[in-house]
Amino acid sequence: MDILNRIEQALSAIINLHDVPGAPPRLAAAVRHAVFPGGARIRPQLCLAVAMACGDDDPALADATACALELLHCASLVHDDLPCFDDAAVRRGRPSVQAAFGEPLAVLAGDALIVMAFQALGYAAGRSPQRLAPLLATVASATGMPAGIVAGQAWECEPRVALADYQRAKTGALFAAATAAGAQAAGAEAQAWRPLGERLGEAYQVADDIRDVLSEPDVLGKPVGQDAALGRPSAAHQLGLDGAIRHFDGLVAGAIAAVPECPGAPLLRALVRAESERLVPRAWCEDVARRVAA
Repeated sequence: MDILNRIEQALSAIINLHDVPGAPPRLAAAVRHAVFPGGARIRPQLCLAVAMACGDDDPALADATACALELLHCASLVHDDLPCFDDAAVRRGRPSVQAAFGEPLAVLAGDALIVMAFQALGYAAGRSPQRLAPLLATVASATGMPAGIVAGQAWECEPRVALADYQRAKTGALFAAATAAGAQAAGAEAQAWRPLGERLGEAYQVADDIRDVLSEPDVLGKPVGQDAALGRPSAAHQLGLDGAIRHFDGLVAGAIAAVPECPGAPLLRALVRAESERLVPRAWCEDVARRVAA
């Protein structure tokens, strides 16, 4: 089974476990709408690729860890689209949860997804209970304060923020958790894998800033130009498009170099290269370079 099929099956299993008679039907539908169909699933892909590189001796725990990260990411998107933040009507090319189900259910769906993420870890820890505490610490620290995704969202409410701090929390935290927790789920040391996630997470946020300027809504699956409209920190605005692309390329190179030597290293490096091309295609970079040269 390839990684993406493994992720989708695991996500379906955890959602089905909660979408049962007795659950509020519209809340259950909103939760499912938030998770399926998914985006690139890059965080759970990264988590499972690291777990596999480290031996993957407890696949159920690795699957649950990957699911937890994706559920937390989906929760952050649901809350990000709320009227109090981006007020976005579109996500992944279709109505956002708040547009489809209303603001109250969007708030509750995001909350339910956060809880579900930690339930997934608890359900799967029976074979390797000694790994649960470190996993919970890694995933929780990437979610809350002082430097998790909740903190990243909160930085948008502050009058001033350093771009690096914002990016590290808003996007980088779950990427760093994906590599560290992937190793922990397989019984390996987390610290050697964290730099890969940190560099890739920062690259992903820089790519998101670039795409917000260069992409089209039907490609991005959400409105473009949001960073400028909402006054959010942006590498594209602080460094210029050409500078942001150079910064992105440097971060991708750093992520590839940070992959520890192991039998799974070629797969991980290929995953990083493929994702970087998907996010910021070479054709875009060449077009920006031509415009700068002109």
